[in-house]
Amino acid sequence: MLERRFGILRESSHNQHQTPGLRGAQWNDNAADDGIAMTSQPLASTTLSRRGFLAASVLGGAALVACSRSTTATAPNGGGTADPIAAAEAARPHTGKTVTARLAPGPADIDLGGTRARTLAYNNSVPGPMIRANVGDEIAVTVDNGLDHPTSMHWHGLAVRNDMDGAAPATPNVDPGKSFTYRFTSPYPGTYWAHPHTGLDTDYGLYVPVIIDDPAEPGRYDAEWIVMLDDWTSGVGSSPQEIFNGLKSMGGASSQGPMAGMPGMGGMGDMGHMPGMGQMPGMGGMGQMPGMGGMGPMPGTPGVGGSSASNLLGGDGGDVTYPYYLINGRIPSAATTFTAKPGQRIRIRIINAGADTAFRVALAGHRMTVTHTDGFPVVPTDVDALLLGMGERYDVIVTAGDGVFPLVASAEGKNAVARALLSTGVGSAPDPAFRPAELTRLVGTVDTFAATPQVQLPTKSDLALQARLTGTMMAYDWMINGRPFDQTVPLTIHQGQDATLTFTNQTMMWHPMHLHGHTFQVIKADGTPGPRKDTVIVKPMQTVAVKLVADNPGVWMLHCHNAYHMDAGMMTTLNYTS
Repeated sequence: MLERRFGILRESSHNQHQTPGLRGAQWNDNAADDGIAMTSQPLASTTLSRRGFLAASVLGGAALVACSRSTTATAPNGGGTADPIAAAEAARPHTGKTVTARLAPGPADIDLGGTRARTLAYNNSVPGPMIRANVGDEIAVTVDNGLDHPTSMHWHGLAVRNDMDGAAPATPNVDPGKSFTYRFTSPYPGTYWAHPHTGLDTDYGLYVPVIIDDPAEPGRYDAEWIVMLDDWTSGVGSSPQEIFNGLKSMGGASSQGPMAGMPGMGGMGDMGHMPGMGQMPGMGGMGQMPGMGGMGPMPGTPGVGGSSASNLLGGDGGDVTYPYYLINGRIPSAATTFTAKPGQRIRIRIINAGADTAFRVALAGHRMTVTHTDGFPVVPTDVDALLLGMGERYDVIVTAGDGVFPLVASAEGKNAVARALLSTGVGSAPDPAFRPAELTRLVGTVDTFAATPQVQLPTKSDLALQARLTGTMMAYDWMINGRPFDQTVPLTIHQGQDATLTFTNQTMMWHPMHLHGHTFQVIKADGTPGPRKDTVIVKPMQTVAVKLVADNPGVWMLHCHNAYHMDAGMMTTLNYTS
């Protein structure tokens, strides 16, 4: 059985080897001292010692220059904010070390586990190569564009300098055949990821994990497992672009079929003018009504539809049914295996890289202690399962039992699963469709957690910002404040302000809302502080308020992280003004 592992480390040496890594790295926990073997690709036969990898990663030596860049295009200054951007970068911690990487997006034939897909990938791998550095290291990643269209690299969740964000207009796109070097430092540790901010490219397989380590963090775990979730159609079903075209041409009839135009049909109409409808029995997506949800794909539009209601999401699970759901690039019948020892404490970093799917994640036979969300620590909380919207990340600690245990990510509202395996001893894995009982027990959502006192943001507010989530499935015209992105009126803020940003979902679909370049603190419905995040699920007819500190000047995207909603126009900008 293929084994792919991301960095199993002994507690005693955890803080000594925080170096860039590659996806598919396999750490043999029975190796002695630093002679732990690592493979650069999942199927590669060559190995590299940890010392050898350290030497090859070009750490140490290069002094950080705040504004230094190597590009093939001139980045704009973020609307006249060049000096504030440079000042914000200079104020971040700097170690004087540089971590380099090179990513080549292009066409690729990918083995999903006996099923091959002609798609797009970084360096012929899904996920692409991991990028790993310490807080304050300069990160210099060169993107060599082998695609037939422009691309970019957005550093999801990272508080990078604005002209390195990887989203136009702050950063220019990289033209075909050209290269661009993203150069920045990260002030915060955590679990992050990177992907293009050009059309639907992420849904074709262009994404990589990004881990920022804190050398001062106690190594209170023995092993680390990075888990990337994805919904997959490219090369095995309709292409993402075909699906998007189908959603637009059919008016977005995702799960209601010919009922799409009827008032109140889950996800169909903009119910914002009818307060409280999302709380009325039977109105949350309508999928619980006989014959109203989960009616399957619409004729002539493969991939569109098929989702049913989810209580956790307040309505329909999504707009798209995918042929496969993946963990670390593999289908359930060919799951990757993470090998550990009974009794080891394992830190699992879970990243939802999907385009249209929320996942409910559980490890059979184990409870999970949640320690971080979107990179920031929370008060440790035990749960049986976790709900992750697109773009969200959670870190959990589990104490490994003895045997073989499936890690199952159930596609919420879509009657399908992704899975990987934890193996610590003898035994066999259950059927690929197996669903552990933990999935139906205590499920952690954003309301379950609270940031630790050390990372809480100020409670005061100088400014109120409003983001109304509007649009209809009938027209597939998703918007913010009643305007698509090409007609948006930006939200504005001044450097140093403390703001309250309120998301008001006036639609019958859920939206995972993501703000670039910042984190915010969720305020729970009872007014108490929740977790610190950069992506938050806003359910139908729900209002979510977050606290935001304006400490990273520039022009920043604010959008729904459902790739199809964003491409349809549910995006605006947060602009710093003088």
